[in-house]
Amino acid sequence: MKITSRYFLKLAGAAAVALACGFTIASTVASAQVVIEERFTMPAPRVEVIPAAPGAGYNWVPGHWAWRGGWVWVPGHHIRGVVAAMPAEVVEVVPARPGAEYHWVKGHHVWEGERWVWHRGVWFR
Repeated sequence: MKITSRYFLKLAGAAAVALACGFTIASTVASAQVVIEERFTMPAPRVEVIPAAPGAGYNWVPGHWAWRGGWVWVPGHHIRGVVAAMPAEVVEVVPARPGAEYHWVKGHHVWEGERWVWHRGVWFR
């Protein structure tokens, strides 16, 4: 089994929640044996060259991946106004797989309407 830092963080978060709720580590470990197959894993971020701003008051929105039935690269661009840093990734509790033909698409932030919006993870067929 391939263990990634994201997987480790999910397990650590689940263990912390379980301990806070009074569950024992043994019950948490037993339930954490579920393997999530991420067939639609988000690609690595692309390296972008940030061009000069078109004028005063413009800031850079970094490029990022967005799920639209498949991973689509949203290129970085300048906007007039403030651009907050992309928030930290949300640790999700993955619901039960609805069927064997479904694959998990993890949650992610997307720049929409001049702010970062969290799109929760979904099971996708």
